[in-house]
Amino acid sequence: MNKNPLKRLAKAWVLACCTSLLSTDSQAGDFQSPDILVLGDSQISFGSGPAFVDFLSDLESNCRPNRRQKALLKKLDQSKIAVIGVRSTSLHSWTARGGAAKGSVCDVDKKWKVNAGSYGIVNTTKNQFVQIGQGRNYQFCAAGKAPFETMFNPSYYAPKLLILTFLGNATTRWQTEPDLTRRDVRLTAQQLPKGLPCVFMTTAPAYQPSISAKRFEAQQNLRKAMAREGNRCVFVDGLTEQTMAANHGNKKFFRLRKSGAVKDPFHPNERGARHHLKLVAPKLCEAIFTALDGKRPKG
Repeated sequence: MNKNPLKRLAKAWVLACCTSLLSTDSQAGDFQSPDILVLGDSQISFGSGPAFVDFLSDLESNCRPNRRQKALLKKLDQSKIAVIGVRSTSLHSWTARGGAAKGSVCDVDKKWKVNAGSYGIVNTTKNQFVQIGQGRNYQFCAAGKAPFETMFNPSYYAPKLLILTFLGNATTRWQTEPDLTRRDVRLTAQQLPKGLPCVFMTTAPAYQPSISAKRFEAQQNLRKAMAREGNRCVFVDGLTEQTMAANHGNKKFFRLRKSGAVKDPFHPNERGARHHLKLVAPKLCEAIFTALDGKRPKG
C-alpha cells in the first residue's frame, strides 16, 4: 500500500481531469453548504484534515461548554463540516484577484495535477485529493475575482463558522513586510461576509526549532496587524511554548524515511495533528465561542 500522500495526489488526477467545470450559480440546487468551514494550507492535506473533522464534530466533548456556550453551539450543525487545505497557499492567496498568488489556488499543479486535500461533507469520494476549480464543490475561481469573493455566496458557501489556518507559506512576508501583512488582514476583512463568525489560527510547529523560530516571529507580527486593523477574526496562536516543545525533535509526529530520518519536517502527521489540536483546544474553543457570540475579539 502506497502511503506517500504526494504520490496519491498524482493518482487522484484520474478523477480530477474528468470532472466538469460548473459555475457557482448552477450549483444552488444541489450544493450543501457546510455549517463549519476550515480553510488552510498543506498541513491539512498532510495530517490535520481528519483531525479537524473529528474535533469539530464533537465540540461538546472537546470544548466542554458551559450553559451559555451550549446555546451558542445550537447555531451549528456539527455534522456539516468541510475542511479544505490547499498546498503552497497562504491568506493572501485567497484575497488575490490575479497573479501568482491566486494561481496557487486556481492553477493545476504541474507535477501532481491536484492541489488540495478535502474532508467532510464536500468530499464526495473516497479519494481526499482534489483540484480547486474542478468539481461542483470547489468552484472558487472566476476571472477578476478573488477566491474568497467567489466562494462566499448565499447560494454556495455560506458557513456559520469559518476557521482559517495558515502560516508557513507567508513566513517571510509576515516577518519582513508589515505593509503587506496589514494589507492581507484588511482584504480578508473586506472579502469575508459581514457577520460571519471567524477564527484565525496559525498552523502547527515544524520539527526543527530553526523553522519554528521564523514562523513564531511571523505569527507575532500577524497578530499585531490583526489587532491594529480591528480583528475581523478571533486570533489563536498555533505556535506556543507547549506546542513547540511537543513537536521539536519528536519523530513520531512527522513522516519518516525507511532509514528512520525525518522525511518532511514541515507537516505534522495525523498523530501529530491530533495531539496539536488537543494542546490548543482551550484557546481554540474559547475563540470559537467568542466568534459565535459576536463579541469583538480581544487584541
